[in-house]
Amino acid sequence: MPVPSRFSPLSAAGPCAASSLCALVGLLILACEAPPADSGEGESPGAEADVATAADAATDSTAQEADTAAQEVPDPEAAIIRLDPNDPNLEVWRDRDISNDPPREPGPIRVGSVLSFFGLPIARTIEDLVAGEVEVAFMGAPVDMGVGFRGAGEGPTALRAMRRSTGSMETMISWRRELTAVDYGNAPIDNLSTERSMEPIRRMVREIAETGAIPVIIGGDHSIEFANVAGLADVYGKENVGVIHFDAHYDAGGTRSGHLISHAQPVRRLVDDGHILGRNFIQVGLRGNWPGPEGFEWMRENEFRYHTMAEIDRDGWTTVMQRVLDEANDGPEYLHISFDIDVMDPAYTSGTGTPVPGGLTPREVFPIVRGLCSENNVVGFDLVELNPLVDPGYTTALNAKQVVDECMTGIALRKLGLGDRDYLSPLTRRDARR
Repeated sequence: MPVPSRFSPLSAAGPCAASSLCALVGLLILACEAPPADSGEGESPGAEADVATAADAATDSTAQEADTAAQEVPDPEAAIIRLDPNDPNLEVWRDRDISNDPPREPGPIRVGSVLSFFGLPIARTIEDLVAGEVEVAFMGAPVDMGVGFRGAGEGPTALRAMRRSTGSMETMISWRRELTAVDYGNAPIDNLSTERSMEPIRRMVREIAETGAIPVIIGGDHSIEFANVAGLADVYGKENVGVIHFDAHYDAGGTRSGHLISHAQPVRRLVDDGHILGRNFIQVGLRGNWPGPEGFEWMRENEFRYHTMAEIDRDGWTTVMQRVLDEANDGPEYLHISFDIDVMDPAYTSGTGTPVPGGLTPREVFPIVRGLCSENNVVGFDLVELNPLVDPGYTTALNAKQVVDECMTGIALRKLGLGDRDYLSPLTRRDARR
């Protein structure tokens, strides 16, 4: 007689016992799988209970699927790291603390060997500007996050470190002798945010303009043009300021990854926000691969006037320069000049973030800047996109400084009543034989 295996206990009990046990196990399994009837007090389970049970199961399943979907697609708001509202340094703007300064009468302060724009005296407060009857106030706006990489924020430092000589042999005018000018320091920007830097720059430009002085803003990338022109419009009125925009790019791009301001967008913001009218905006030096047709159509719809390098190549610089000078006189009383150094060919200004071959030469740029500033009521000037970190041999800084120098010479000529776009000193345009 075979001995039953210890792995088959049911076989030793006989077929009947095995069948009974299998049936009992089956009932237990069914009992575990079937959900209990959800009946109320005094109700007997039936078809309605079965339907309710099925509905509840479907609801639970839908809820689980929804939870799973929510986990797979997170709330966009949850991904945003917001600013800490309790940070004591959250507010970018700070009034300058002069509580520890030596007692003094308000007015410009001569600083000797301390670096300042063109070796000028410095001013610390609005009272300094007013008491000193300041006509031109330089300020730095060291923003470089609008480009997307560092470097342009060092522009103000680079220009302050340049040689201090000023003056123009072409006109025999030294603007430092004719104009009362100061270095008003840097705007208190947020080094991590282009958006948060706009308001303090705008406020500082407005502060200077309200005293009657001309703000000259050294950038920094071209995003600051928005703050500069908006600050002037705050003082002189919306749509009352015209702009001459020297640039290889038109800088009127749309939204970029949700951002509304960068070095490629200030013009769009100024127009869309109503600070300027398109017909009072003049572009000079556009070239390269941007914008495409839609950009030019947008400028035409807004009545922009623009002069591309293609036009300059076709008609000649002298002709186009006269057109620009004429158009500058065909606009509002107040004029701002925004000068992106990449309007010049990178042979002369390679130290910039977005160089484009085929641009203007210094010999073409200097006379038109001087002529614009001598002929027009210039109430603001900015020079942007100087990146000394990629400037071999300080060539870019040298040409950038000369652009500002020419503008200051033009403003001095206008003050002296010599505001002719073609003015040259008789000593330098001819000798005794002619």
